[in-house]
Amino acid sequence: MLEIGLTGGIGSGKSTAAAGFVKHGAALIDADQIVRDLQQPGEKVFEEMLSKWGSDILTSDGQLDRQLVANIVFSNPEELTVLNEIVHPAVREEMTIRRGVHLDTDNTVILEIPLLVESGYRNFDAIVVVDVDTEIAVERLVEHRSFEEEDARKRIEKQVSRDSRAEIADYVIKNNSSIEAFEEEINKCWEWIESIERPEIGRELPSLISKQ
Repeated sequence: MLEIGLTGGIGSGKSTAAAGFVKHGAALIDADQIVRDLQQPGEKVFEEMLSKWGSDILTSDGQLDRQLVANIVFSNPEELTVLNEIVHPAVREEMTIRRGVHLDTDNTVILEIPLLVESGYRNFDAIVVVDVDTEIAVERLVEHRSFEEEDARKRIEKQVSRDSRAEIADYVIKNNSSIEAFEEEINKCWEWIESIERPEIGRELPSLISKQ
């Protein structure tokens, strides 16, 4: 398998890029979806979060209120650290399982990981970053995701810088224009991905954590 790490800041359009790659035939492992799966009632992550913050973080039907949790942790660095300690090891374990399904194939696997830089994940065959100007990201979050402008800016400020993402990128997709222009950039990136020399089938599953 060929493994491509995909990341970008909030509002950058990385999920749109991932969907575009899937249309071209890629398999997708979505870290955010894994988190949502692990936060379902009965799952270990759900139970640990419930133990930490109590039933106040649940909706009336017993589901996790993700927005309420976000409000708690993004306003308190200590709470965010606790959440990361609960979530990240479980996500790594599940991601390893899902990656292993593709190991002895010739599949192109896109690993969409919003916190790729922060996680220390590096051992991909290539890393693609979706980049957007900050003001455009704010506008899109307000218009399309019902963020308050102040909240959108705070969320962006708490993420790593665009320069930090660019430093680890093998390919940067710009998303500062129309959806049509973005789709064209996604297609160009896919052509580049297809040109990458593919690893031999049968290699060991590489650790995504860099040892450097």
